[in-house]
Amino acid sequence: MSIDLILTHPGGAHKDDFLACCLLVSKHGAPIERREPEPGDLDNLAALVVDVGGEHAPERGNFDHHQFPRDHEPICALSLVLMHLGLYDDAKMFCDWLEPAEWFDTRGANGTAKWLGVERDIISKLNSPIDVSLLRRFAQASRLQSGDLLYEVMRWVGEDLIGYLETLRERLTYIAQHGELMELQAADGESFKVMFMPRTDPLPDEPSMGLGRYLDSIGESEKVAGLVYPDRRGSGYGLSRHNDHPRLEFTRIDGEDDVHFAHARGFVAKTSATEKERLKELLLAAWL
Repeated sequence: MSIDLILTHPGGAHKDDFLACCLLVSKHGAPIERREPEPGDLDNLAALVVDVGGEHAPERGNFDHHQFPRDHEPICALSLVLMHLGLYDDAKMFCDWLEPAEWFDTRGANGTAKWLGVERDIISKLNSPIDVSLLRRFAQASRLQSGDLLYEVMRWVGEDLIGYLETLRERLTYIAQHGELMELQAADGESFKVMFMPRTDPLPDEPSMGLGRYLDSIGESEKVAGLVYPDRRGSGYGLSRHNDHPRLEFTRIDGEDDVHFAHARGFVAKTSATEKERLKELLLAAWL
């Protein structure tokens, strides 16, 4: 059955109901109404009821979490919609912002700050005017539909999030097939690891995309100091720190003939070198 309505609560808007609606807009293109459910809305299979209604029944299109017990694990309307779309596990693994969003919506700012191990005022310092404006405009709307400016922005957000999650697994598989973990021996006898991605044909639009997530997925992230990947603007390679590793300082290779760029802060460099052995030499020269 096609979906002809997305229904969420009126009044103040939060990140979880906004993003949940973004996902559903991207999937179904149905108008959004912000009001309390009427009799029959929860049983209407052509309507999706989000963050209101007191029921989680995805088979009937109902995605509320407020009826869960007080000690239930932090989970919000966005979580429920992601589960329904089969994207929750990947989102939990690859979207660092999701778990804090779940905590904030279910435990509030104080509980989230305590869980993160930071002072309460840090939470306020992370607020973005983008979030404030989008949520404020969403809260003011009683109905949004295709063609409305905010609705189309929400469609973009939903499309980008779904596209990221659906293609990330493909990207990780690609990295597993083509990438190589190299271990280099420094002059002082210490060794360090670097993730190397060779140039392939066709070349991905963003050759470095997903490298960090791949290392997370195989449990190597803490052991890898640097990344080497094809330079999409040239025929050579980019060299960069992984997780801002302090032992790689690329200003040390700025004077090399085949290094045409080294950032003044030392975290990235670009080289015309293409041979793996030469790339290893440059990495070793950058090691502190």
